[in-house]
Amino acid sequence: MNRRDFIIRTACGVGIALGSRSSFALDITPAATSKFSATDTVEIGKTGIRTSRLAMGTGTFGFGGRSNQTSLGSKELVNLLLNGYHSGLRLFDTGDAYGSHSHVAGALEHVPRDKVTVLTKTDSRDAVGVRADLDRFRRELGTDYIDIVLLHCLTEGDWTERYKGAMDVLSEARQKGIIRAHGCSCHTLEALRAAAQSPWVEVDLVRINPIGSHMDAGPSAVTGALREMRTAGKGIVGMKILAQGDMRSRPDEALRYALSLNLLDAFTIGAENKGEQNDLIRRIAAA
Repeated sequence: MNRRDFIIRTACGVGIALGSRSSFALDITPAATSKFSATDTVEIGKTGIRTSRLAMGTGTFGFGGRSNQTSLGSKELVNLLLNGYHSGLRLFDTGDAYGSHSHVAGALEHVPRDKVTVLTKTDSRDAVGVRADLDRFRRELGTDYIDIVLLHCLTEGDWTERYKGAMDVLSEARQKGIIRAHGCSCHTLEALRAAAQSPWVEVDLVRINPIGSHMDAGPSAVTGALREMRTAGKGIVGMKILAQGDMRSRPDEALRYALSLNLLDAFTIGAENKGEQNDLIRRIAAA
């Protein structure tokens, strides 16, 4: 791995969710008036992709081909994904940097492919790299197509021009049915604003929580960009909902915030055992 790849993977893979293997300890606080469920069927923007509100993240502290989830071992992670599936979760959130493709493939062997949504991410920035990644990703995932592929961890305000070759490959793949939708994950406010203004972006994976931890900017600035995305009909999937573990002692507050925004189609949280996963499902219903 060269220095640039190491920096990208370190910056992008520092975690999607819990940041701790201890289960949540707080009692449920009074619920808001609107009712939600982790297993609600939602549509991701205008992509036509319908899936669950809660995604199963596989990249907590994920970089360099590993994550907290992959460190559980293949059998354990496959069983965790299947536990989520049988509980009604339908969105598998994976990524090349996490090394979790093979684990997702193991879960896909036990469920109908058309009943789940697979979201993955490429760190490549040019046409050759993205084209090679699409072929490799499908082999690793054991599937003929991938539902959503994102350009991972974009930081440049001019990325829509700088990486046009990579974008064109994903557009072509969508036309051929190799993928169903394309988009990005952003790691600066400039990149996020560029994504909001780009007609090419169909899905954006965005960092959002009420305390502004591990986000592109403060909540006000980020939600401003998200409103622009929503107006344009883009799909929005939230990450860092629990502030990369900074809100693990305040999960209900974090979940209520995410649900109350009326901006996220879905959000991803990386549980590390069945107890955490089942508790998240319960808390979302109560929030």
